Amino acid sequence: MTRSCRIRRRHLLQLAAAPWFAGAARAQPAAAASDALARIKGRGRLTVAVYHAMPPFHVEGKGIDVEIAAALARALGVEASMLPFPAGENMEDDLRNMVWRGHYLGFGPADVMMHVPVDRPLMAASPRVQIFAPYYRDQVVIARDRQKYPELASLDQLKGGRIAVPGQSLAGWLLIGAEGGRYREQLATKWRDGTEAAMALQRGEFEAAAGHASELESVLGREPRWVIEPLPLPQARNGWAVGLAVKKEAVDLAQALQGAVNGLASGGQLQQIFAAAGVRWRAP
Repeated sequence: MTRSCRIRRRHLLQLAAAPWFAGAARAQPAAAASDALARIKGRGRLTVAVYHAMPPFHVEGKGIDVEIAAALARALGVEASMLPFPAGENMEDDLRNMVWRGHYLGFGPADVMMHVPVDRPLMAASPRVQIFAPYYRDQVVIARDRQKYPELASLDQLKGGRIAVPGQSLAGWLLIGAEGGRYREQLATKWRDGTEAAMALQRGEFEAAAGHASELESVLGREPRWVIEPLPLPQARNGWAVGLAVKKEAVDLAQALQGAVNGLASGGQLQQIFAAAGVRWRAP
């Protein structure tokens, strides 16, 4: 299943259209203390749910989320055990399957789930979980050759050039609908995700590529030839933050993980993990 199916269109459009709200990282629901952390330390293992095949965050056991999960487990004094899972129809399904109930196929729930959008509507719709500790802010961007296009204030400057973009993604929906479909004929939308679109640009097959910043930067970010900037559309101005989710009653675990994320951010480890993947860390 493609990354675009993992985080649904409606939810990403809400996130892209609204600015990040202050204080989300500090929000903790009022709940009785639990012994979740003690149980994890007792067995010596933190089970972490990660999306299956989500470059650059998780691909075949490697990726940014895997590295962050390992760092969080070390901060708790235990080992990390990855639990990859396929996305459901929406984020509420994923939280139910991987955080508070378990999947109907018999796996899960995990102790903590990675890459959960941290925003008020999802929190309100998910009373069985805590969503907290944002560790990255992603954004819809477009990449181009610096020499061919020194500036790109408008898509009109591409002068009919072809654009690679995964059609079933936020970037694809924004471009397909931009200005009443004005650029639709310029789009090649067959790609599974933004990394594939970026590779097509890298091969010289297109004038530009669009997708998530994390996707494009992981392919093109180490080469100064490419400019990667926010998509020049009003709907793409705001990014979205992703963080962690645990059961609502796992207050002790949430507090420990929040402290661990804070430590990784203040100590520069988050920046280093993203940089190793070619991605610029964006503080949420």
